[in-house]
Amino acid sequence: MTTYLLAGGGTAGHVNPLLAVADAIMLRDPAATVLVLGTAEGLESRLVPARGYELAVIPRVPFPRRPNRQALSFLPRMRRAIALTSELIRSRGVDVVVGFGGYVSTPAYLAARRTRVPIAIHEANARPGLANKLGARYTTRVGVAFLGTPIRHARFVGMPLRAEIENLDRARERPEAADYFGLAPDRPVLLVTGGSLGARRLNSTMVQSAPELALAGWQILHITGEKAEVVDPGIDHYRMIAYCDRMDLALAAADFAVSRAGSATVSELSALGIPAVYVPYPVGNGEQRFNAAGVVEAGGGILVDDSAFLPEWVQQRLVPLLANEATVRTMGAAAASVGVLDGSRRMLELIDSAL
Repeated sequence: MTTYLLAGGGTAGHVNPLLAVADAIMLRDPAATVLVLGTAEGLESRLVPARGYELAVIPRVPFPRRPNRQALSFLPRMRRAIALTSELIRSRGVDVVVGFGGYVSTPAYLAARRTRVPIAIHEANARPGLANKLGARYTTRVGVAFLGTPIRHARFVGMPLRAEIENLDRARERPEAADYFGLAPDRPVLLVTGGSLGARRLNSTMVQSAPELALAGWQILHITGEKAEVVDPGIDHYRMIAYCDRMDLALAAADFAVSRAGSATVSELSALGIPAVYVPYPVGNGEQRFNAAGVVEAGGGILVDDSAFLPEWVQQRLVPLLANEATVRTMGAAAASVGVLDGSRRMLELIDSAL
């Protein structure tokens, strides 16, 4: 029986591929043991137990980016996190550590090195994080979601996706999706989503542009995020919801998308052959722009700066594009050409090679 320690958390970008790999492990070998290393503060504290996996919690030790009081205590706190993780590896007989980035991955990699346990890594972003850059010094088994990711020993595996996305038959599920969201079954669907917290400019631009898009023959399924500040315009062929717990059905319904360019979103849309306009999050280290670069280069997406995504852009660029069915089909095929539906299987093969 193999015992896996999967380390990652903090954000959905780390937790979701971790859970996809955990599910793939258990589907292949129900006798395996999967432990997840996380923190009490991250999304993993809720999502991992809800999925039925055991969560081992260690202190959150962010890397100090400037000299301050927290920086002075960084090394003692990191040593404690490494010690706790090393003890977990020994006491539970862990055979392999699989890291997905985030705060807990650094102590996991260092503890694995200390206990001589093999390491495998998955990097979900086109611009790798500090933890995975460090971990890549201690293993040659490094899977990446995007081609060209600048990390040592990178091997393209794609993004491990949830089983309901991997196995999604969009044509078969489309009637159920239309019924679920109250959409017309004979009208193309533009899916708009800015993430769970919403995206202010993306949301406001799409609300203002909804009448023109509806007039062009499309219907809009707009997932605004629970903290959005927009108001439903109340027009025909426009459906606004704050949160969606059936993204599989939303993706089954979609013929085109307008979204942020988070790694999971880009990977899911590409894998399913859904063309998109990507509006990268304008704050942070710019990784969203890099996440979308491959599908944009292939012709399956269009990249627009947040500051430029205005109703005028939609009128001048998006509406004419959506009116051209051949162009939409061509973009969908281009997106599918760079998408990967079997990222979980490929990552398992990488983990097996580490073992």
